[in-house]
Amino acid sequence: MPARYLAKLQIKLRRLFNYFEVFFVLAQEILSNRNFIYLASVAVGISCALAVILLKTFAHKVFLFANYANGYLKLPYANSIFPIIGILLTVFVIRNFLDGSIEKGSSRILHAVAKKNGIMPRKQMYAQIITSSLTVGMGGSAGLESPITITGAAFGSNFAQKYKLSQKDRILLLACGVAAGIGAAFNAPIAGVLFAIEIVLVDVSISAFIPIIISAATGALISTIVLSDNVLLHFTNVKKFDFHNTIYYIILGVLAGLVATYHAKNFRRVEHFFSKFKNNSYRKALMGALVLAVLIFLFPTLFGEGYESIKALSTNNPSVILENTLLEKYKYNDWVLLSFIGAIVMLKSFATGLTLGSGGNGGNFAPSLFVGSYLGFFVAKSIGLLGINSHLPIANFAMVGMAGILSGLFHAPLTAIFLIGEITGGYELMVPLMIVSSISFAVTRQFEKYSMDVKPLADSGEVFTSDKDKNILQSISLKKLIDTHNNMVYADENLEKIVQLYSTNKQTLFPVVDQQNQLISYFYFNLLVISKCVLIY
Repeated sequence: MPARYLAKLQIKLRRLFNYFEVFFVLAQEILSNRNFIYLASVAVGISCALAVILLKTFAHKVFLFANYANGYLKLPYANSIFPIIGILLTVFVIRNFLDGSIEKGSSRILHAVAKKNGIMPRKQMYAQIITSSLTVGMGGSAGLESPITITGAAFGSNFAQKYKLSQKDRILLLACGVAAGIGAAFNAPIAGVLFAIEIVLVDVSISAFIPIIISAATGALISTIVLSDNVLLHFTNVKKFDFHNTIYYIILGVLAGLVATYHAKNFRRVEHFFSKFKNNSYRKALMGALVLAVLIFLFPTLFGEGYESIKALSTNNPSVILENTLLEKYKYNDWVLLSFIGAIVMLKSFATGLTLGSGGNGGNFAPSLFVGSYLGFFVAKSIGLLGINSHLPIANFAMVGMAGILSGLFHAPLTAIFLIGEITGGYELMVPLMIVSSISFAVTRQFEKYSMDVKPLADSGEVFTSDKDKNILQSISLKKLIDTHNNMVYADENLEKIVQLYSTNKQTLFPVVDQQNQLISYFYFNLLVISKCVLIY
């Protein structure tokens, strides 16, 4: 019986897909190219929003179930077991259903733009959703935003390929998918637009803004309608900026830059360690997952994206994060809480590296917000406990810290500023966000020329930069320009044979070789030059 219903559902979905396809074919015939791009940006935004809803809902349900189990068992056993299952299942799916490989990280979007004219594999439209839901949804210490942006970029790229749009429009729709993914994941359309422009479209024209804005707004709107505030990252406990605290925000900015550099280097170090285990993916997955399970058992807030604990730090009862831990009986001790949070700031890069390096799928967007929130809380709480200033708005520092780490890791200060501005429901923190984001970005640039995701591509020479001329040169493939099918002329060839060879093809440059096909010289036929010689004669 279930098989019959499943077959009927497949038929209905296929018919629905055909109706949509006919609609877009007719729309392309009727509408101008610019108006069709506007329509396409809406379609891409809707697709990304649906992906976000699926991933976020699944991850939130698993988190609630794990919390329920941990509350019953009084220790985070479920938190430790779920990530092991999730990573092993991810490796199983990749090996058996995704041709044994999957492209991780938003750097693949940059590579597609720089080297593949915006073309992304079709499997990226579903592979990221499946694997990241298993990894992060089951508690892997990573984020869903990177898989979401890759999925959105793949939607945009393959839509453009389906309807044979130009390379320029294909890259534009790819950026629309990225903007919609961020906009839907955080209900932050402005941040989505800025992320697409800062990270993907380094060289952007004014005409590209409208489709990106439409796509980001569409994704954010649908996500807001379907998802509740419990699922989305949202804050309301925001206090006004006091200029007397400026010096403390400057300190936070410097520390954010240093911690962002530490996180990026430590994460790459852990990933590099696991890259040595290429022959046995299950052994690598099990080894990494077991170490991750131990970390999560000791520090349960490393479970999953960690957004719930970020929200807890912005409330008046941050000690709740010590519940169901080995330190629960000390949860009202401020120094124990501060030490716990400081340890997590330093360990998150290990947890994320273990999750992704051992075979799981996810990204560093959510970990950057996680570390930033914990760092901001740590700085403000430390200043208060040391008696320097006991009136600092700790929640504000936790929120601004997120922007600092995000700006430092991804070299995207504008995205960081407006993302936190949007998820806090206003712009009361605009000045401290600017201070912390810019300082963190400047500090990080002293140690790392490229952002966390761009670094691997930069090392291999496969990434575009802010240099427009260099972007154009890097997009040119010399292998495609070199013609390897040339007619050769032997040194003892007679003139009649050479004339016949020239008249039967368009080749103008002929290599002259000996009997062993070794190059001796070459000659160049140019009718214009020959005509001029005849006229002079």
